[in-house]
Amino acid sequence: MNEYSALYEVLQSLGCNSWVELLKEQLAAALDVKAHGDLERWQRAIDVLPETGPSSVDLSELVRIGNAVDISVIDRQKLVEGLQQLHPWRKGPYQLFGVDIDTEWRSDWKWDRLKSHIAPLHNRLVLDIGCGNGYHCWRMLGAGARLVIGIDPTILSVMQFQAIRRLYAKEAAIHVLPLGVEQMPADLRLFDTVFSMGVLYHRRSPIDHLLELKGCLRPRGELVLETLVIEGDKDAVLVPEQRYGQMRNVWFLPSCKALMLWMSRCGFKNIKLCDVSKTSTQEQRSTEWMRFNSLADFLDPDNDALTCEGLPAPTRAIIVANA
Repeated sequence: MNEYSALYEVLQSLGCNSWVELLKEQLAAALDVKAHGDLERWQRAIDVLPETGPSSVDLSELVRIGNAVDISVIDRQKLVEGLQQLHPWRKGPYQLFGVDIDTEWRSDWKWDRLKSHIAPLHNRLVLDIGCGNGYHCWRMLGAGARLVIGIDPTILSVMQFQAIRRLYAKEAAIHVLPLGVEQMPADLRLFDTVFSMGVLYHRRSPIDHLLELKGCLRPRGELVLETLVIEGDKDAVLVPEQRYGQMRNVWFLPSCKALMLWMSRCGFKNIKLCDVSKTSTQEQRSTEWMRFNSLADFLDPDNDALTCEGLPAPTRAIIVANA
């Protein structure tokens, strides 16, 4: 776990010694090759990636690491083959040494919707919960964050981040950990900004999730919450009978007013609705980097305002608030 030694040092400097000891145990268990059959294969794919450092990097307007002229044709072929071994790529897009990873999600569109509504990230400690492969973490780093920690329990997503981190090829205050939010220390109260995007509707207890988020924030820190919502008043909440858009793990879709009421009951202040957008099949779709079914396959073929189960099609809201 040498890739996390720099993180341990930073956390210890912030007085988080007990969290460091817990993290060492958690990471050893999560990244045990005996516990995950594909981990060795994914690690081999990362190990053969080109080691040439990028001539330039852009994290402010996109996530671009290097240029096509930085590596040879042979190395570019190795790069494509290695990255394809980490299929499916869901969050992005990335431009890596001239290779465009056209991911399932246009995660940059979500970033464009929220970036003008949040507190400036310059010199802030940032936590991104459910970060996937860390696309938004890179954008947070590009926005000037002092430290960005992403957590996501999906090991493949963490390996994708490690691949990109290897190509970045220099020290950076950005880390993605194979953890769920329930594995975070309770009432850590460390972070200036906490992002929870695309997570709330997967939680069986949304109120507990909101309280977990609040516990991660320092006093007056900012929560950036993005989740599926429905139309309606403060009492409107959709609980799918079985599946939503073919997903079994969707539990609660509140209206914006209901969600803001929940947040108020949890003690959040300055609650502000920033954006409500219907998810389009241009924002989430199958590509050569994510060859499985995507949003178009989960909608009613005769009415794209409904899912294939006859429920309201995905609409997402962004809400910011202070602890």
